[in-house]
Amino acid sequence: MGDCPNIHEGDEDLLASRRRRILEKCSDCEKFRRDLGRFNDSGHPLASVLDLVHGEYQRQRNQIHSLVSFLDNKTIEIRFMHELGVVLQSSVDLEEVLSVALTAITAGKGFGMNRAFLLLADREAGLLKGYLAIGPRNLEEASQTWNEILSNDMDLKTLAQNFRLNKLSTERAKFHDILEQLKVPLSHHEHIAIKALDSKHPLLIEDAFHHPDVDPNFAAQLGVDTFLLMPLISRNRRVGLIIADNCITHRSITDEDMHSLETFSFPVAFAIERASLYDKLQIELSRATEAGKKLKEQQELIVRMESMALVGRITSSIAHSVRNPLMIIGGFARSILKNTPSSDPKRDFIESIVSETQQLEGVLDEILNYSDSLYPTRDFWDVTQLIETALRDTADVLMMRGYASGYSPEHDLPAVYIDFKQISYCLRTVLQSDIDGMGDDRTIAVSSYRNGESVVIRIEDRSRTLSQAELDHILVPFSETRDLGAGLGLALCKTILEKQGIPFEARAGTEAGVIYTITLPTHKEEQQ
Repeated sequence: MGDCPNIHEGDEDLLASRRRRILEKCSDCEKFRRDLGRFNDSGHPLASVLDLVHGEYQRQRNQIHSLVSFLDNKTIEIRFMHELGVVLQSSVDLEEVLSVALTAITAGKGFGMNRAFLLLADREAGLLKGYLAIGPRNLEEASQTWNEILSNDMDLKTLAQNFRLNKLSTERAKFHDILEQLKVPLSHHEHIAIKALDSKHPLLIEDAFHHPDVDPNFAAQLGVDTFLLMPLISRNRRVGLIIADNCITHRSITDEDMHSLETFSFPVAFAIERASLYDKLQIELSRATEAGKKLKEQQELIVRMESMALVGRITSSIAHSVRNPLMIIGGFARSILKNTPSSDPKRDFIESIVSETQQLEGVLDEILNYSDSLYPTRDFWDVTQLIETALRDTADVLMMRGYASGYSPEHDLPAVYIDFKQISYCLRTVLQSDIDGMGDDRTIAVSSYRNGESVVIRIEDRSRTLSQAELDHILVPFSETRDLGAGLGLALCKTILEKQGIPFEARAGTEAGVIYTITLPTHKEEQQ
């Protein structure tokens, strides 16, 4: 442009400033250097002075360029450290902290290392263990990763988020074989990793396969002869260790790299320790919350038990007071009934007295059973004996109603941990519950079988046709389905079983009938 070959498009403003043109273009121009050489050869007394001034100007300009480049790099580094510090200081998520830390070490916008391993100190196990790693395992993978980063142009935070969401699990799996081997006892002070941790200073290892302080197995696990050991120390506590290397590019690790990583390691160590403590605090808080919940439940249970115990004492007292005269009435009525011929018109009245006293005695038994249910006595019992006893006790009643019963036990059933008296009462109640069947098939089929760690008793009454809503209503105490006592039996059974933590289910059959299932535990710890 113009007469000067060094002024190009975009430098037009230099044509108007002779001073700037000389300083920015002429000092590097080949013609100027030739003219300066001829001037020196002329022997002019100012020739040496001009040459000195030109040389000093070139030196200072190069120094300024170097300082500007240094300041630019430091500005980028400060921005990077600020961005890193914001994330590390604000996060209490361990996975997020580790993702940011390892991404910063390997990212080109960060410290630009090829690969990084993180080992954390496990004080309970007394080990320094491999926890996470990031980086390529070969040149092809490295090229793919670098091209992806260049095409997306993401900042550190976005890179870390992308790593955590999309690559954290895959990186852990990719380096699983190496991480599993990176286990060093914290007490093994001669190991190079523990030496670095104890010294609290970074340690650059070169020619690792022949290094006198490096275990050959440790070098073989890493598969690289030059690596940096960066201890993570927080308030004199050994948090862990970062191992960084350039296994792909084989770029030398400089003192400046070590200094930058050492500066970086302090906030990382603090953030890791804080996140770990936060996780532990969350666990303890969860335990305390659960303990508080259980304590509240226990307090409510105590209040309920106290009120129920009072009810139990009152009902037991009333029941015992009523039972004696009732038994006398019933006894006399049965004696009279035996001596009354069937033709006697008074026999119907006497039978009615006997029937009603039997019903009242049944109600009293239920009340007394409710009182007993407050304090169950559990032990191991044979389930077949339990069922056969209940069937034997109810045989006469079932026969009078025109029912047939059958029992199909599974062989080699384990003993069940129950209150025999209460469960036997529940079985009898289910077998002779107060709602009469209306179907033609008056069969009660009883079976028992093992289901995992429990034994299930299944009772199917094929004569009853009830909806699920009606069944649910029956399980409510004092439901008004029949006469006095009709709504207490099954509801009381449900209450007794629930208090012992025993599942009880009553469901309507798909076509007809009712199916009851009682699931009995075989171990003490299953009881609530």
